[in-house]
Amino acid sequence: MNNNFNNFIKDVGEFNISLTDYQLEQLEKYYELLIEWNEKINLTAITDFNDVCKLHFVDSISAAKIFDFSDQNYSLIDIGTGAGLPGIVLKIVFPKLNITLLDSLQKRINFLDTVIEKLDLNTEGKIVTVHGRAEDLADYKKGELREKYDIAVSRAVAKFSTLCEYDLPFVKVGGKFIAYKGDKGTEEIAEAKNALYLLGGKINIKEEFNLPNSDIRRTICIIDKVQKTSSKYPRKAGTPQKNPL
Repeated sequence: MNNNFNNFIKDVGEFNISLTDYQLEQLEKYYELLIEWNEKINLTAITDFNDVCKLHFVDSISAAKIFDFSDQNYSLIDIGTGAGLPGIVLKIVFPKLNITLLDSLQKRINFLDTVIEKLDLNTEGKIVTVHGRAEDLADYKKGELREKYDIAVSRAVAKFSTLCEYDLPFVKVGGKFIAYKGDKGTEEIAEAKNALYLLGGKINIKEEFNLPNSDIRRTICIIDKVQKTSSKYPRKAGTPQKNPL
């Protein structure tokens, strides 16, 4: 196991999380696969081990600062998961989660399937991949995944108002959408009141903080799904990005 995990262990300890040697080994293998595949397909611009630990792994876990993922066997969908962030990391840290990783690029899905197999991530809760666009998979008429999940998460995907239209249609009433945002998160959230109203969401909690032992600013926002999303949403593919609500 990589001795450089010492800083990472200290960082996640600030979220009251303690990992086993096996979980650390899984994260190390995930890192190795990420770097290996990154030479073939574009997964991340961040490749230094310590930087990946801080900016990808710790950041992915940071939502646990205000939400207890270990409380029960939640169904969770990671929309626009990319290299599996935060979904793969959450699955390693909270193995009872039942996770769906959604991405629009088949090459990334192939990478994620390899990670799931190599890390043996289906031993407790299940983890699966889905190839497609969020707007199609949550469509009112043909979207099989619409309003099926306890939790939807997205990290580094789009502005908050756009994320609301991507994510909230997947969340069942009573569930939650957890958005990972950067230092402009509060500003984006303030601009999304109309989107939240139209999509059936209501802000539960928003917290700004620095990633542990750094000056890297993050905002985590938890949205409650308080009513069903109108059949109008999500709009056709590409529209939420080009013309946010």
